[in-house]
Amino acid sequence: MTTSLVLSPLTTRSHRATLSLRTLAVTLIGAFALLLQAVAADARGAPESFADLAERFSPAVVNITTTTVVKTSTDLTPIVPEGSPFQDFFEEFMNRNGQGFGQPQRPRKSQALGSGFVISEDGYIVTNNHVIEGADEIEIEFFEKFTLPAKLVGTDPKTDIALLKVESDEPLKFVSFGDSDVARVGDWVMAMGNPLGQGFSVSAGIISQRGRALSGIYDDFIQTDAAINRGNSGGPLFNMDGEVIGVNTAILSPNGGSIGIGFSMASNVVSKVVDQLREFGETRRGWLGVRIQNVSDDVAEAMGLAAAKGALVTDVPEGPSKEAGLQSGDVIVSFDNKEIEDPDALVRTVGDTEVGKAVRVTVFRDGKTKTLMVTLGRREDAENTSMPQDGGAPVAPKSVELMGLTLQPLNDELREQLGVPAGANGLAVLEVDETTEAFEKGLRAGDVITEAGQEKVTTVADLEARIEAARDAGRNTVLLLVRRSGEPRFVAIGVN
Repeated sequence: MTTSLVLSPLTTRSHRATLSLRTLAVTLIGAFALLLQAVAADARGAPESFADLAERFSPAVVNITTTTVVKTSTDLTPIVPEGSPFQDFFEEFMNRNGQGFGQPQRPRKSQALGSGFVISEDGYIVTNNHVIEGADEIEIEFFEKFTLPAKLVGTDPKTDIALLKVESDEPLKFVSFGDSDVARVGDWVMAMGNPLGQGFSVSAGIISQRGRALSGIYDDFIQTDAAINRGNSGGPLFNMDGEVIGVNTAILSPNGGSIGIGFSMASNVVSKVVDQLREFGETRRGWLGVRIQNVSDDVAEAMGLAAAKGALVTDVPEGPSKEAGLQSGDVIVSFDNKEIEDPDALVRTVGDTEVGKAVRVTVFRDGKTKTLMVTLGRREDAENTSMPQDGGAPVAPKSVELMGLTLQPLNDELREQLGVPAGANGLAVLEVDETTEAFEKGLRAGDVITEAGQEKVTTVADLEARIEAARDAGRNTVLLLVRRSGEPRFVAIGVN
C-alpha cells in the first residue's frame, strides 16, 4: 500500500501519478523556501556588496592632519651629579644639539590624525572637535591625493563637532546628511575614515542600538559594530542610501582597538550644530532657565502624578522661566507642544529651539495642569553662573531627630558653615542614620531641607505638619526639596 502526503484524489489513481505529484510537491516546497530566504534577505536590507557605495562617496571623505607647536620646559634637569666624570660628556652632547643645561629648549611640533567629510562643493568639512582642538595648522588630504590647508569655522565641545573650511579652485565632491531618527536597530551601515593613520578605509556593520548617552547633555549616539578605530574620529557613518546618519566619535574598548562597540553622534544633532556654526561661527541654543530632575515612582506618588514622566523643576533662578511664572515643584509635561518624557528629553528639545522664541510650557501643579508662555533665552549666555561651595557639615545644639535625620532650623552660624545666603530659611541636616531610607535616598549631613509637600518649612514643626498632611491624604511619602551646595533636588521619603 502506498502512502501519499498530497491530499488530492489524483494520488490514489496510480503509483506513477503519486510519484509525479511527490516530485512536484518537493519542487514547490524547495522553491517556496528559496522565496522565503530571498524575502528575509530583502527585509534585512543585506547588500550584495558595499563597493558601489564606497566608490561613489569616498571622494567626499578626507584625512585630517593637525600640527600643534608644543612648548617644552625651560630647564633641562641634569641627569648626572655635579662633579661626575660624565658631566663634561653630557654637557658637550647637549651643547652640540643647541640645548645646554639650564637653557630653554626649542619648541617641537606634534601631529595628530583624524577623519572628516565634505558637506558642500565650496569646501565646508565636518569633523570631531577633539580631532582639531588646540591645532595650530590643519591640513586636509583628499581621496584623490591632493591636500589643502583648512581654517576653523567653529566648534561645539558639547557634541564634539567642528566645522572647517577649505578653498578650492574646483567644486568638491560632497555628501548629505540623512534622517537619523528613522534609522533602526539592525539596519546596515558603513563607516569611512583614516583608522590608525593607514589612509582611506571602509568598514561595515549594523546599528546595534539607538539613543546612547556617554557624558554630554546633548548626547544622541548611534551604537554600531562597524569597525571604528583611532583615526576614524570625525568620519561619516552612512546608511544604505549613501546618506550620513552619524559622525564617528568614540569607541568602547579595553585595549584601544575596535571590539565592535563604536559610537557615532546622530546626524539630526550634528546637522543643527553645523548649521549654526556655518551661520554664526558658534552655537546658539535655547535656554529655559530652570534646574530639573527625574520624576521617580515615589516622587510621582507623593505628588499625585498618574505616571513617573516629565521633568521636575527644583529651582527657578532669575531668567525666562521665572519671568513666565514657573515655580519650584512644577513638573514640565509638555514643551512647545512636544510631550516630555524625562529631563534629558527636555534639555535636548529646549536646546534645539530658536533663541527668543515664545513657547508654550505645560506644567503639573497642585494636582492639575497649567500652561505658561516662556520666551527662551540663550544657554551660552547663562552658563557662567557660580554656585555656592559646600561649607561642610554643621555641628550645632538644639537638634531634633525625625525620619532618621537630625535636624535644626538654620541660623546665622549654620548659614555661614553651609555657604547658605543670608536670610535663607530651612532645616539643616546635621546627621543621617545610615540604616534609614533617607540615607538610601542620598541625604547627607550638610543638606538643607527648604520645602516639604511643596510648602516651605522653617521649623521642625512645619515638617511634622507636612508629614501628617501626607498621611491624611492617603500618601505613603512626603516630598522634600533638599539643597546641597546651592543645588536643589526633590526626594520622596516614606511617612509610614
